[in-house]
Amino acid sequence: MDTALVWFRRDLRLGDLPTLHTVAEAGARALGLFVLDEKLLHPAGGPRRDFLYRSLTALDDQLGGRLLVVHGAPADVVPAVAEAVSAGEVHVSADFGPYGRERDAAVAERTELVATGSPYAVAPGRVSKADGEPYRVFTPYFRQWLDHGWRAPIDTGAATVDWIEPDDVPVRRAAIPQPESEGVAAGESEALRRWAEFLEDELDSYDDARNRPDLDATSRMSVYLKYGNIHPRTMLRDLSRRPGKGVEAYRRQLAWRDFYADILFQRPDSARGNYDRKFDAIRLDSGPDADEAFAAWCEGRTGFPIVDAGMRQLRAEAWMHNRVRMIVASFLVKDLHLPWWRGARYFMDRLVDGDLANNQHGWQWTAGTGTDPSPYFRVFNPITQGEKFDPDGSYVRKWVPELRGIPGRAVHSLKALRPEGYPEPIVDHGLERQESLARYGEIKAP
Repeated sequence: MDTALVWFRRDLRLGDLPTLHTVAEAGARALGLFVLDEKLLHPAGGPRRDFLYRSLTALDDQLGGRLLVVHGAPADVVPAVAEAVSAGEVHVSADFGPYGRERDAAVAERTELVATGSPYAVAPGRVSKADGEPYRVFTPYFRQWLDHGWRAPIDTGAATVDWIEPDDVPVRRAAIPQPESEGVAAGESEALRRWAEFLEDELDSYDDARNRPDLDATSRMSVYLKYGNIHPRTMLRDLSRRPGKGVEAYRRQLAWRDFYADILFQRPDSARGNYDRKFDAIRLDSGPDADEAFAAWCEGRTGFPIVDAGMRQLRAEAWMHNRVRMIVASFLVKDLHLPWWRGARYFMDRLVDGDLANNQHGWQWTAGTGTDPSPYFRVFNPITQGEKFDPDGSYVRKWVPELRGIPGRAVHSLKALRPEGYPEPIVDHGLERQESLARYGEIKAP
């Protein structure tokens, strides 16, 4: 019987895993491999690393302890492991990120790399305009995404292939690192449990409640999608069996995930720089005062309650409600005039669900430098945003204990009720809004 290597990356599950089906159809036995790659581990924040380690432990348990974990550069260790077991092919789920493409190209120079499937419902590059050009705006992309459709989930599991015992492989094996702190439970069974719970309890109200951080009505599935504990087409299949506006709203969120992956695939430079290059010329603040403002933002002491609540939630939970992510991002870019990539980098360090495509392009959407046609005039007022989406102030009071004595929606504006110990606003929002628009006016096309 032939031998194949199944190299796990962002597909840490066994159910609905196309690589297993491909190996089984070839009649090969398989060795499961994961590479601890410092180029990915080093820039990842502690919460993401810990979730990864918990996911690997869960996957190893599913495989009965037969996951081979090694440490090193993939271009070196993957071919070495393949050679050690005489594997003719290395099977992967395709990676469309900037580093993943570079890494896979290097590995493919030394061994046969077979990509089947991807972490997306519709892989980057599959949806395009009639002339073959990629979409730059979400709404037309979404329509074409729906028309394109996606494959049904495939029935796979631990028994789909015959697994090789890693103890028999003559390579240096690494232990799965221990998480440094407690956090979100990881793994395929946990992802399926959480998804089933959301479908049962929260999906029907999702369209109306998803923008309310006080209700905590989001699915929190982003981290399971990030590491492939569940595949989006499994979720889309389940959604197709249910009616309602919540289904449509959630399906749209999965499409946003695919859209941003497609944008990053087409423009890998947008991971670090402006998608709309005219913003390269916009004036940004720097120096000691800017650094102090950034520190106040990070620590949740800006004097704007909804901003501070969001940043404190991030520090405590390694997660933040999506509406609040937009509010705090707008504040950093439009009120403090700091570069979006500075905030995006902080998010990637702190978020358990930090995903390069989603994070960078979510920030660019809010900053006005991304794919939205004319968003720079959208400057979120943190007080009115708080009053609208946290109407009785319970979200703010949960995360900003200094304000727990302030009743109702008054917790957002404070006015004469600002308690001792809670900072005054570090900026005047009205003035900074005008400053942002003035700076945009300096670079906009005539």
